[in-house]
Amino acid sequence: MSISLPILAVLLATAFAAYHRLRLAVWAALSATLLVGCWLLGASHVAVIVIAVLVALLAIPLLIPALRKPLLTAPALKFLRKALPPLSQTERIALETGSVGFEGDLFSGKPDWRKLLGHPKPQLSAEEQAFLDGPVETLCRMIDDWDITHVRADLSPEVWDFMKKQRFFGMIIPKEYGGLGFSALAHHKVIQKVASISSVASATVGVPNSLGPGELIHRYGTKEQKDYYLPRLACGQDVPCFGLTGPFAGSDATSIPDFGIVCKGQWNGANVLGLKLTFDKRYITLAPVASLIGLAFRMYDPDGLLGDTRDIGITLALLPAETPGVEVGRRHFPLNSPFQNGPIHGKEVFIPLSQLIGGLDMAGKGWNMLNECLAVGRSITLPSTASGGAKSGAVVTGAYARIRKQFGLSVGRFEGVEEALARIGGKAYAISALSQATAAAVDRGDVPSVPSAIAKYHCTTAAREISKDVMDVIGGKGIILGPHNFAGRSWQAAPIAITVEGANIMTRSLLIFGQGSILCHPYILKEMRAAQDPDAKAGLDALDAALYPHIGGAISNAVRSLWFGLTGSRLQAVAGDDYTRKFFRKLNRYAANLALLTDISLGALGGRLKFKESLSGRLGDVLSHLYMMGAVLKRHHDEGCPEADKPLLAWAFHNSAYEIELALSQALRNFPIKPLGWLLWPLVFPFGRRAVAPGDRLCRRVASLLMNPNEARERLAQGVFLTPGAHNPGGRINSYLEKAIAAEPVERKFLKALKTKDIEALDFAAQLDEGVREGWITLDERKQLEELRVLTLDTITVDDFDPHELRSAGYYDLHAPRERRAVA
Repeated sequence: MSISLPILAVLLATAFAAYHRLRLAVWAALSATLLVGCWLLGASHVAVIVIAVLVALLAIPLLIPALRKPLLTAPALKFLRKALPPLSQTERIALETGSVGFEGDLFSGKPDWRKLLGHPKPQLSAEEQAFLDGPVETLCRMIDDWDITHVRADLSPEVWDFMKKQRFFGMIIPKEYGGLGFSALAHHKVIQKVASISSVASATVGVPNSLGPGELIHRYGTKEQKDYYLPRLACGQDVPCFGLTGPFAGSDATSIPDFGIVCKGQWNGANVLGLKLTFDKRYITLAPVASLIGLAFRMYDPDGLLGDTRDIGITLALLPAETPGVEVGRRHFPLNSPFQNGPIHGKEVFIPLSQLIGGLDMAGKGWNMLNECLAVGRSITLPSTASGGAKSGAVVTGAYARIRKQFGLSVGRFEGVEEALARIGGKAYAISALSQATAAAVDRGDVPSVPSAIAKYHCTTAAREISKDVMDVIGGKGIILGPHNFAGRSWQAAPIAITVEGANIMTRSLLIFGQGSILCHPYILKEMRAAQDPDAKAGLDALDAALYPHIGGAISNAVRSLWFGLTGSRLQAVAGDDYTRKFFRKLNRYAANLALLTDISLGALGGRLKFKESLSGRLGDVLSHLYMMGAVLKRHHDEGCPEADKPLLAWAFHNSAYEIELALSQALRNFPIKPLGWLLWPLVFPFGRRAVAPGDRLCRRVASLLMNPNEARERLAQGVFLTPGAHNPGGRINSYLEKAIAAEPVERKFLKALKTKDIEALDFAAQLDEGVREGWITLDERKQLEELRVLTLDTITVDDFDPHELRSAGYYDLHAPRERRAVA
């Protein structure tokens, strides 16, 4: 006991200091104080002296820079310079263009949730709200998605004209250039609402306001380019597209083979210095209707006309579509979602240097420019599209499941359907919060490269899962395409969002954690820059300032992971109210787990980590769900912590907690260095995995929210187009819910009478007549049942067609007999 007491005292001091992240000097003082106490309590004096010497030998070199730098930091710097792989140009630019927001707190292992909750609540201006209530509502009423997707394979001319007239293509363009000058939040809300009625229309609105010439010109263009092009883009006089992807350069955009050679040529009758461009692009949205093409290519100056640099690098240019040599190919057809999309080609197309975006000063900086715009655009367009479809699908499917009956019972009452409805509602609630959070980050001035990747991946993935569950719930209603189908096109189009703006497999396995662990980590990027600093003294000083706080933080995360695991995350003070504090406590544990595994993975694997895509993907899942649950809790508090929303919040949280622990366990069980995985397991899971998926009772509560009018359902439906109309079957079904519920007692009474009474009539109308004569129902109740039959029939009706209506016009013209063609 006399020997173990001083050891226990120092371990206690170490754990206390590590948990609270106290400075090394405080730890040394605390250890010394406890050792003195052990001496006075009669512990072995020899043991106390030995342990005190060990503490001093550890603390003194670390506390005195004159000793620390030559003895410890210099060898560490030498090792890092050999061990760290050089950053590729792609990686370096990606890290330089991104900014770090709250996601950086997550990598610290000790996130400040009060800081997150302290961000101002996202709010639309009065002008932005008026645009949503006016032109956006009008646009949604004009849209006939069946006409768009089946008849025209395009928006109607009236819709195109309305979008241009109301400046839907100029939302991000400042007012001084004729645009709307909207916030990112307003941009998000517009896309979300339009997407809830038509993904074709939302893509058409989204592209000019995300990655495209408009944003690039606004950010980097010359004064002349801004003055000329931005007003034309704002009013739709010019329709833009942007050519980045080609047959041999998709996700690896820095490898684009398209090139421009500096030379002299003719432009508007004058001999000027310019470029001859040769390019082959595909998957270019709006290309078939674009009048202004933004183009990414590699710029070369083989004759030295601009200076000594021959390979200038990736550059961006503005290319009017009518430029001689530009060829816009035939349209692509992306899974029956016929937004305008196609290839563009060109061989030795000459443009002057004045057409470079930003002029000659921005030559070679195209990848930097694209990374900033990608981070912003990816934060809004696809997450908002996913959110609109998910929220609309949730409330409409909930109404359908209540109205549609089998075996005399609403299908939503069956437990299997309840599970699907709960997944739909919980995931829609989560991704709507996530998509809003990333838009809010843009409005705060961030360039959210990591959150945008999280939002793009998880919103589009969850939207596809929601679409699958919607199709399962509505059954035959979903698989028969036609004007009555509110879900089929969303199901068909789901893989498109998964694929574009960075394929989801690549985003998950490479980008989220791969970029996040360096850019967002409190110390990693500083240490990498120190190791690569050509100034030896500056590099040594920079590494010294980062390395030891990093080591202390890693020890802290190990202690916090173990403590939270042993105590079930209960014994800690956190942000939130009486209900949400338990969620914040669990998130603190998972943040410590993530930070610990990040440090161990980077330290043990180094540059090899970038090739361990499964490990990177799993740790990325942990980061993503942490960030998403932060967004969900932030919105819950912004909305005043409504009691009615708690089932949705709880489902989303427990689902994420389950996914986090699953990802952590998979990472540890498959850790590339097996013994490290074994050693880490008790720190992360001292009692094994404890999180479970949402239970049946919670699923039933979430399903009930979707199938009954209530304030939580109304909040979930906010921002999507549910106005009933001839071309909005989902809006009609949603509008029937209250009437259907009100008629249910009368319907049960009538059905009971049909079973127990001797009724001769077989026809529904005759049965109603007999019911009134016999006094089973009143005349008012008869009208109620007649109305219920009409709205139920509209809810479940599917479409049918004459054969010629399903043939394409081109096929019919080529193959049908002449007389049949004349009749048609």
